Amino acid sequence: MCGSEQRLTRTDQIMLFGKVSQQLCGIKKLPWSCDSRYFWGWLNAVFNKVDYDRIRDVGPDRAASEWLLRCGAMVRYHGQERWQTDYNHLPTGPLDKYKIQAIDASNSCIMSIGFDHLVGLQHVEKIRLCKCHYIEDDCLLRLGQLENLQKSILEMEIISCGNITDKGIIALRHLRNLKYLLLSDLPGVREKENLIQVFETALPSLELKLQLK
Repeated sequence: MCGSEQRLTRTDQIMLFGKVSQQLCGIKKLPWSCDSRYFWGWLNAVFNKVDYDRIRDVGPDRAASEWLLRCGAMVRYHGQERWQTDYNHLPTGPLDKYKIQAIDASNSCIMSIGFDHLVGLQHVEKIRLCKCHYIEDDCLLRLGQLENLQKSILEMEIISCGNITDKGIIALRHLRNLKYLLLSDLPGVREKENLIQVFETALPSLELKLQLK
């Protein structure tokens, strides 16, 4: 099962947007006249907008936590069992105290334009992407390029992400310490045998679990 019981609803997102919209540059009004699909795509892009000043001021882990929860994802910090699900109740304290260990982006609206939030993260060991409609190959290519994540990520699960193809999955071979990879219900992934060969060569100790048609 993807997701969690406590996520940002659309109403929560609108309320959150009302709090942050004044800080976003270049946005003058909401496109109320547009159809709802365009509007929610536009609003999700706003939630993914990278504020580099914010990253500098509060540190990469705090800024990334805010981005992920703003988009409906969850994070878990090192030394904690509880998942952080409420944007308004993120823990406070020294900026270097809370390090993201795991990310569950199930049913979230994270997209490639927000992935610069991951650049400074050095302790992420697990990422779960389930029913992430905005996740595309470029997102996985970006993950594979980030040196910190190449070192830290141990586990990944990618489930029911319809825009992912073989190209994006193959990019994960650069996560050199990856120990477990679950791929399930990915209609865009078609070269199953080739994937097996690629990962056997690049990551011989990887446990690759495929649930693909």
